[in-house]
Amino acid sequence: MNILMMTNTFTPHVGGVSRSVEAFTAAYRKRGHRVLVVAPVFENMPEDEMDVVRIPAIQHFNGSDFSVVLPIPGFVTLAVEAFKPDIVHSHHPFLVGRTALRMARRHELPLVFTHHTMYEQYTHYVPGDSKALKRFVIKLSTSYGNICDQVFAPSESVASVLRERGVEAPIDVVPTGVQLQRFARGSGPGFRSAMEIPEDAFVIGHLGRLAPEKNLEFLAKAITAFLKSEKRAHFLVVGRGPSEKAIRDFFIGKGMADRLHVAGILEHPLLASAYRAMDVFAFASKSETQGMVLTEAMAAGVPVVALDAPGVREVVVDHRNGRLLHSETIAEFSSALQWVASLTPEQMQQLREGAKNTAEQFSIGRSADKALVLYEYLRKREFVHRHAEYNVWTTVLRLIKTEWDVLKGLAEAAGAAFKVHKPGGETQP
Repeated sequence: MNILMMTNTFTPHVGGVSRSVEAFTAAYRKRGHRVLVVAPVFENMPEDEMDVVRIPAIQHFNGSDFSVVLPIPGFVTLAVEAFKPDIVHSHHPFLVGRTALRMARRHELPLVFTHHTMYEQYTHYVPGDSKALKRFVIKLSTSYGNICDQVFAPSESVASVLRERGVEAPIDVVPTGVQLQRFARGSGPGFRSAMEIPEDAFVIGHLGRLAPEKNLEFLAKAITAFLKSEKRAHFLVVGRGPSEKAIRDFFIGKGMADRLHVAGILEHPLLASAYRAMDVFAFASKSETQGMVLTEAMAAGVPVVALDAPGVREVVVDHRNGRLLHSETIAEFSSALQWVASLTPEQMQQLREGAKNTAEQFSIGRSADKALVLYEYLRKREFVHRHAEYNVWTTVLRLIKTEWDVLKGLAEAAGAAFKVHKPGGETQP
């Protein structure tokens, strides 16, 4: 089978969507299928990529670590037509997702959409974020799902939300599976030594994109509260993003800079070693659709302390593989970390085994096999033109553009109003 993957994020970008596309692509190829990935240009891309077509893009959009694709050049269309896909799999309802829809309609191919993200929680990256824009973004992803032949939800929580919002296309839960063998090895002590973390320290770990929507301000407060009472504890952060400076500054302000260790972006096998250097994984994000980093941590035998949220509650089972917290308070999160730190070696081993057992339920092999069965079913169905659903989606796109233009106009007017006029007609900001 020839599978076309179209995504707005891909390696070397660090994030759940790029990791998902990478994991499924590898699993499909391992099973003998051919996969072509269409994705934006990113800084520090691999030099030699097999069956990957890159689209020119604006880097670091609005201060984020995202790329925003420019108009699709002709060579992309030619590459896709030469590839002759059997399935078009879109990973976003906009930008590259728009091209995926156009190609599926033109060649009368099945279109699959994975609803990776609760997009309304990311509108702060758009200048002039507003409630109206959030509503339009929800309508955009919902109407896009209804144009598709199949929607993949990373978790049952997300599937339920999509049904409530009015997605009528078939929805199946297909989580991004963890590559178990990658996390079965690694040197935790070696990584601690390299990061200058004491051998006997109790290490709280966190991995991911360091961005505002990940609730990192709350996490930093909860962890420093715990570090204040647990003198042997250290915080290991793996990742990079716009919130990194704020985290560093917060720990400096608390006089705990020497107990914060930021490793940046890591690849395997160092990534596995970083997980295995942790005693517990701390997670406070409420914007996830699936806790990929949670299953990765568990595959390395690391229990998790996390806030209850969609994509998290499917993975973390309270007192079995970690702690699932139903209220967002500094005291409760800090107390949960203390609970893990106070376990006996035997109790800790039970928690670690519980984590590994959970990870096995989320293996990439299981998820890839389920996706391929659904692909094969779609290939055998007659193509359906969904003109009414397409018109709804294009209408929402126009509304979003109108809202954006209005907000841009307001921002420009506000900027002009704040200028101070000097004698002679000159102005200064």
